[in-house]
Amino acid sequence: MNRKPSSQQPLAVRISSGPERLAGLGPLLAEARSAVGDVPALLELAKSAAETAPNPGEGRTAFLWEMMASVTAVDIAAGRVIEPHLDAAAILAQSAALAAGSQAARHAALPDRHGPDAGAWGVFAAEAAGLRLEAKATDGSFLLHGAKPWCSLAAQLDHAVVTAHLDDGGRAAFAVDLHAQGVSFEDPRWSSLGLREIPSGTVHFDAVPAVPLGDAGWYYRRPGFAWGGMGVAACWLGGAVAVARGFKEALVAASDGGRKPDQIALAHLGEIDRTLTALTAYLARTAEAIDAGELSGSGAWSEALRVRGQVATAVEHIQALVSQNLGPAPLAFDPVYGKRMADLSLYIRQHHTMRDDAQLGARTLKGDHPW
Repeated sequence: MNRKPSSQQPLAVRISSGPERLAGLGPLLAEARSAVGDVPALLELAKSAAETAPNPGEGRTAFLWEMMASVTAVDIAAGRVIEPHLDAAAILAQSAALAAGSQAARHAALPDRHGPDAGAWGVFAAEAAGLRLEAKATDGSFLLHGAKPWCSLAAQLDHAVVTAHLDDGGRAAFAVDLHAQGVSFEDPRWSSLGLREIPSGTVHFDAVPAVPLGDAGWYYRRPGFAWGGMGVAACWLGGAVAVARGFKEALVAASDGGRKPDQIALAHLGEIDRTLTALTAYLARTAEAIDAGELSGSGAWSEALRVRGQVATAVEHIQALVSQNLGPAPLAFDPVYGKRMADLSLYIRQHHTMRDDAQLGARTLKGDHPW
C-alpha cells in the first residue's frame, strides 16, 4: 500500500460553481500537487492563488471557498499555506476600503501583488500565556514590542498582519515587514507529524515599525473577521473531501481485486456522502448570504461559529469512519494517506470545540439565532 500520488488531474471541490468555472482551477491544482512538501513552492502557490482569488463579500465568495477547499483536497499543507495569504489580502483590501470610503477607491487602493512589494503574507492573531505583543504610538507612528506565538512559517514570509495590544487596553491590527530590523524568529522545535513542513513558532519584535489597519477593535468588529473564519472551515471541508475520495478509491480498488465492500463499508460511505452534500449546500447558502450583504452585522460571527462547528465535527467523524473501515494498514504503509490524516488532525484543532459552542450558546441565549 505504499502508493504514489495519483497521476490523474486533481479534482476541484464544488460548492456551487458550474463545471466550466471549476475547470479553471486545473492549473492551480496541478501546481499544488507538484508543490507538496516544498515550502518555497507552496509560498509561490499562495501568491499564484492570490492573483485570481476574489475577496469574500465581493460576489464570488463561494468560488473563493471552492479554490481554498480544492487546493486543500490536493494537499492539506498547501491549503494551510494559501489560506492566511488570501486572508491577509482581504484584510488589506477591507482596511483600504475603510480608509478610502468608496467602492471605486477601494479597488484602486488594493495592494499591488505583482510589484516590488509583492510577497508572501501571514496573519498572526493568536495569544498565549506569558507572551504579549504591544503597539506603542511614537511621533504619529507605531512600533511593535514583544512576542507573538503561533506564527506559521514566519521566517519564510515577507509580511504579516498581526494583532497587538494598545496602551488603552484594546487591540488593533497592523501590517508589518518581517524583514525589518528588530524582527527575530524563535526556533519552534516543531516535532509534530502533522503539517511537518509548516512549523509555527514565536516571533519577537523589538521596536519594529508597523502600519495600523483600522482603529482599535476594527480587526474583530469587521464582518470580514467572521468571513475569514469560515474560509478556514472551507479548507477543512477540502481535507474531508480528500479523505472521503481516498476511502472511495480504496473500496473501488478492493472491489476490483475481488473483495467487495460489505454493508458496513457501504453504509459509512453513504453517510459520508450525505454529510459532505449537506455541508457543501450549507456553505453555498452562507456564501450567497455574505455576497447579498446579509451577514455583515453582529450575527456574522454567530454564523461563523455554526459553520466552523458543523464542518469540524463532520471532518472528525469522517476521519473516524474511514480509519475504522480501512484499519491500520494505510496508516502504517501509505504515506499519502498517513500525511493527509495527520495534517488534517492538526489543522482541525484550530477549532475550539466545546469552547466555541459555549460562545455560540451565550450568543444564542441573548437571542442571536435564526430559529
